[in-house]
Amino acid sequence: QVQLVESGGGLVQAGGSLRLSCATAGNIIYINTMAWYRQAPGKQRELVAAITRGGTTNYADSVKGRFTISRDNAKNTVYLQMNNLKPEDTAVYYCNADNLGYYYWGQGTQVTVSS
Repeated sequence: QVQLVESGGGLVQAGGSLRLSCATAGNIIYINTMAWYRQAPGKQRELVAAITRGGTTNYADSVKGRFTISRDNAKNTVYLQMNNLKPEDTAVYYCNADNLGYYYWGQGTQVTVSS
């Protein structure tokens, strides 16, 4: 089993910034892609950003230019820097990790952006 623990969520005004972190622990074999998803009330969970072990990134169109995903391979930790936050970014943000084909989720961290 692999445990993922997110941190860094909170309440921020529109235009503000937050940095999310996701630390891993447990039976880590080889983590390839790490990603951030989010789920707003009444909506499906959606991909926000992903990053491969080699550093290739992918972003949802709605966050391009505002969010930056990064990772520390030595620590198997992934980050999400969120700038110029908007009320529509309000959601629970989940970390996801691919451990040689086994996918794990964190418990989620709430991000609330007030207008």
